[in-house]
This record gives sequence, structure tokens and C-alpha cells, in this order.
Amino acid sequence: MRRVLSLAVLAMLLLGSPTAHAVQPDEVMSDTAKEQRARALSRELRCMVCQNQSIDDSDAPLARDLRLLVRERLAAGDSDNQVLDFLVARYGQFVLLKPRFERQTLLLWLLPPVLLLGGGLALWWQVRRRSQRGAEVTPKLTAEEEARLAALMAAEQQPPAS
Repeated sequence: MRRVLSLAVLAMLLLGSPTAHAVQPDEVMSDTAKEQRARALSRELRCMVCQNQSIDDSDAPLARDLRLLVRERLAAGDSDNQVLDFLVARYGQFVLLKPRFERQTLLLWLLPPVLLLGGGLALWWQVRRRSQRGAEVTPKLTAEEEARLAALMAAEQQPPAS
């Protein structure tokens, strides 16, 4: 019982702890406001090695270089947009985890909603077509078939003879 309890406490500590970031102590800026800006910017930038990770979370050497570059630009007095513009000019839109809405990225931003809308319209059209086709497919019974059906139903409703 004691072992289970200690494992539960350990699991709670591990799950409850904040996520670890790759920022090294020697990278942290002395000005906390600028450090917070640097961390926010680092979460918006893609690690060019890991590609689906921000530079704030990546341990790759290139991510460290980019984190240092962001902090260097902030220390020089650049605004957040100036830092992002500098990195986009150097590495292209790919460096941003959330690309900007520009002419070059128009397809990237508009294709998913257009595909979703097109899929919804195709589904609606298919359901509508099936329901119309289903109404047309139901054949009418001939007089002979109706008489036979009535006789079968009447025979079924009569109690069995014992």
C-alpha cells in the first residue's frame, strides 16, 4: 500500500509540474519584461531542425542560436514585429509557426475552409440526391398485388384454428 501511495505521489508531481523549456540559464535576460517578450517570440518561431517545435521547446543548436538572436535584437531595442520581420527576411515565412496572411500564403490560409465548405456542399448534394432517388425508386403496387397483400394481412390477423 505504501508503494502504491508513493507511486501516486510521484505521478502527481510529474504530471503537475510545468513543462520544461529548452532555454538555458545563460540565455535568460536580466530584464524580466524583455525576457517575457523573448519567450513569447520564441513560442511563435519554428525550429528549423525539429520543424514542428518552437525554438522555445527545442534543444537543437540552431534553436539556441535563434533564441540568442531574438534576445540580441530585443536588447538592441527592436520591437516584436521588427524581430519577426528580421527573422522572416532571413529564413522566410517557414520560420513562423503561424504564417502571416499575405499573398504568398493565401492558399495556405484559404484552402482548408474552402475544402471544408466544398466537402459539406458535396455531402449535402449527395444526401439530397439519394433522398430524391429513394422517393422515385419506390414502385407502386398493381391492383393484383394489393389484393394479394390485403389477403395475406387478413389471414395473419385471424387467430389460428385449434
